Amino acid sequence: MAERREALSPPLRLWQRLCLLKFMKSVPKLIRHFANILILSAMLVIALNILLLYIFTSSQIPNGSPWTLADKTAKTLKYHKNGYTLSLSTEKELEKYNVWAFYIDNNTMQVTWHTKNLPETIPLSYTISGISNLTRGYINEYPTFTGECKNGLVVLGFPKESFWKHMYPSWDMDLIEKLPLRILQVIFANILLLLVIYITANIKLLKSVKPVTNGIQALPEGNPVYIKEKGLFSELAASINKTSEILQSQKYHLHKKETARANWIAGVSHDIRTPLSIVMGYAGQLKEDTDLSIEAQNKADVILKQGRRIKNLVNDLNLASKLEYNMQPLNLARQNLVAITRQVVVDFINMDTLNRHQIEWETDKNLSTCLVNADKELIKRAISNLIWNSINHNETGCTIFVKATSLNNTCSVEVSDNGKGASDGEIERLNNTPHYMVCDKNIKGQRHGLGLLIVKQIAAAHGGTVNIGHGRHGGFYVKFTLPLSE
Repeated sequence: MAERREALSPPLRLWQRLCLLKFMKSVPKLIRHFANILILSAMLVIALNILLLYIFTSSQIPNGSPWTLADKTAKTLKYHKNGYTLSLSTEKELEKYNVWAFYIDNNTMQVTWHTKNLPETIPLSYTISGISNLTRGYINEYPTFTGECKNGLVVLGFPKESFWKHMYPSWDMDLIEKLPLRILQVIFANILLLLVIYITANIKLLKSVKPVTNGIQALPEGNPVYIKEKGLFSELAASINKTSEILQSQKYHLHKKETARANWIAGVSHDIRTPLSIVMGYAGQLKEDTDLSIEAQNKADVILKQGRRIKNLVNDLNLASKLEYNMQPLNLARQNLVAITRQVVVDFINMDTLNRHQIEWETDKNLSTCLVNADKELIKRAISNLIWNSINHNETGCTIFVKATSLNNTCSVEVSDNGKGASDGEIERLNNTPHYMVCDKNIKGQRHGLGLLIVKQIAAAHGGTVNIGHGRHGGFYVKFTLPLSE
């Protein structure tokens, strides 16, 4: 039989499973969280770029650009007999941005008008090449912009380092036409860059998730767990390591207690057999001694019966202990459950000399074979315990009904009676309450006994089940089910 897996404390096992479920559920949430942050960051970067571009362009000189202001100045500059005059609004706008201006006559190439704030370093006479340079660039590091008049040219000079002018402003037409596509490519490149940064920054996080997950999965198995306490999950790793230490300590002490309990049961069972055999031997002799009174013989018979009961109880206790700790070897073979059940029934019929407990065989005549992979002696013991259970709890007599059935790849033995049965509360306790082998401080009064416990243990050892309830004959009912042999 396979080595028994140590039982863990139910609260700790439940805590482990809850931790594992919560952690496994939190990993996708964590990944989605970071993915949402990535998408939101990309959208915010794009929105911020657009906002900054808007703020930058809107903060430029009203009317669009310095060229617009130069054209406006040229249009509002008027010649009169007394000289040139500029509109009041244009003068205020030039003063607002600390811009100076002058007018070059086409015929003389001389400055014939200028504003009061014209710097002294600005020439008052120009050539065609000089006009070309100031149109493209600067005059003495002042960025200049021009506006055409009817008979001349208006020049605006802005403060130094207020504008940066392209000296050779030429753009490839193909670039201009494909500018929207280029913008989309830049945006895609930005998103791709953010994605690379995201994956690179979080790859360490993703790597640290695996050992934590493996550690939580190993806890319910009872295996020692140690996770390096570093990284983002260092606190969680420390908690898992501490939990593993608690479980290993619990496992050690539990194994120690179970071993001591099994050894104690085996020792007590062995020590009781010899004095019990002597007591039963002398009780048997006294029962058959004709020199004794009938009353004395009856007392000897009671001693003999109680001795047998103690002997059966010791045997049950020893077998239950072995089944509990998987120390009972299973001699598995293909067995006919119907034939085994019939044999047990026949044995009981032959034993009932007082004829107080009738046994009826209710198995369908067409069901003669139902093969299961089982230990024959243990199966006989389980069925015998079910029949004894009806006998022991109906001392005044009852009819016991035994039936073998086969359904849905299973084979079952049903044992019921028409005796006093059990209440709903008792049925509930028998189905769910532990017996002698498990400590249960909530049980008051005498337990049901080891018989049904052994039946449950034998069924579990064979991969089967036991269901307890009310029988159709009005009494107690137990169904012992095993899987069919493949």
